[in-house]
Amino acid sequence: MCHSSSSSCLCEHNKQHQINIPTSKVHDLDKSTPLIPKSPTFEEKGQIPHDTNNTLLSLIFMEAKCIANIAFPMVLTGLLLYSRSMISMLFLGRLGELALAGGSLAIGFANITGYSVLSGLAMGMEPICGQAFGAKRFKLLGLAMQRTVILLLFTSIFIAFLWFNMNKVLILCGQEQDIAHEAQSYILYSLPDLVAQSLLHPLRIYLRTQSVTLPLTFCAALSILLHIPINYLLVSVLQMGIKGIALGSVLTNFNLVGSLIVYIMVSGIYKKTWPGLSSSCFKGWKSLLNLAIPSCVSVCLEWWWYEIMILLCGLLINPQATVASMGVLIQTTALIYIFPSSLSFGVSTRVGNELGANNPQRAKIAATVGLCWSFVLGFSALLFAISVRKVWATMFTEDGEIIKLTAMVLPIIGLCELGNCPQTTVCGVLRGTARPKLGANINLGCFYLVGMPVAVWLGFFAGFDFKGLWIGLMAAQASCMVCMLFVLARTNWEGQAQRAKELTSSDSSDDDDGEEEELKDETERKGICRLVGDENRRMGDENVEWWLLISLR
Repeated sequence: MCHSSSSSCLCEHNKQHQINIPTSKVHDLDKSTPLIPKSPTFEEKGQIPHDTNNTLLSLIFMEAKCIANIAFPMVLTGLLLYSRSMISMLFLGRLGELALAGGSLAIGFANITGYSVLSGLAMGMEPICGQAFGAKRFKLLGLAMQRTVILLLFTSIFIAFLWFNMNKVLILCGQEQDIAHEAQSYILYSLPDLVAQSLLHPLRIYLRTQSVTLPLTFCAALSILLHIPINYLLVSVLQMGIKGIALGSVLTNFNLVGSLIVYIMVSGIYKKTWPGLSSSCFKGWKSLLNLAIPSCVSVCLEWWWYEIMILLCGLLINPQATVASMGVLIQTTALIYIFPSSLSFGVSTRVGNELGANNPQRAKIAATVGLCWSFVLGFSALLFAISVRKVWATMFTEDGEIIKLTAMVLPIIGLCELGNCPQTTVCGVLRGTARPKLGANINLGCFYLVGMPVAVWLGFFAGFDFKGLWIGLMAAQASCMVCMLFVLARTNWEGQAQRAKELTSSDSSDDDDGEEEELKDETERKGICRLVGDENRRMGDENVEWWLLISLR
């Protein structure tokens, strides 16, 4: 597994010679000399490769391996969490039509008003943690996680207030009293899940930005193994009904949070990243909010699109069949989305790590390799959608009309994925480069100014009906992909590396000041330093560059 940026993934050759120098030399060094030197490049070391093509291919291969090491466990984790929701739906379906309708409505309401908001806000810490890890400002990861947890818990207060009044909102929107009552019961027992999600999202990002993803998979597998007996106990034994299913999901999430915390404590990964609880977590919020709010907008715009599509289906010629088919298709797109989103997480981590380590060219390579992977995923999704189009819906229903509608639209979904996989990956690049506002603007323009008008016109005025809504999504994904690729092509990677330096420097504030004072004291006490120069020093060059690096205790 790839556990860091270029220093551990790609740069085994960057070993330095150490020599002892007198303590007096410490005081002769320029105060502006950085405590942590930049990793020497091939040019700095005087090791210009004779075969540039072989070196580039080697870097591309190693970068692809690093991204795969992050993304593959995330795919497994996503599939496990997807199976959890399917298990809950199976238990929900056994309770009858009313419970299924009420539970589905509550889940949709929770996604729109709660989970999408928390997930989006948590994304704000991803570029901070990724770049801080690459820059070796490890304490900043723990500080960013503390701030994000506080932000999510504070936001959950307002979400909880809305959930408490869900029954009134649904009735006001024209929902039947019985269904609204069932939905209210489900969502009230889901309230503790807001606390679980406020801890779970930051923990996952905290580990992922350090390229620690396999433990996430194991912890998710453990929680899923417990999910089935928990649901059986609450629903079948204790006869709690729809309330038991909601509570079962909450307990499963807390099991996942608990197992992640246990792993972090036992593995000792927290030692270099945890600054301890202090007042520092209540300061320096500007950078986090500047990233969290646009990230939230971007995530919500995409999540809400599908909920709007369901509402539009209710206005078509055959609403019962189209709404049911839409439900099957949204479950399908959610399953397919696990793969590009996992790739996006891997690319975001690698790009952020390399920019933080001031390696802009390797960040560019990471983005390019990730984009190539995304096209492979897009074509794979297209082949999958075409090959299963006639049998896929039969796993969910025996209704002939629903099966026919689903088979008709699945190839369109495959074409959508040709655009969705690359644009999702470039979204990861934008997160890694701390530019979520740009992603939010693109999503707003493409989904709601291009896709939505096309979907409405084709579905209601051009005679395409149900198919027209999905062609509208295809138009949104295609335009989004074009915009994202244009942004990626115009990216100034050296400028992004400088922005990463500014972000991690400004965000460290008091915490870094304390670290620098501690390092200074230790320097004066021990007077131990390491002389680091370029390759010319070994050849006898007298123009020596001195770097001060504090030795470990």
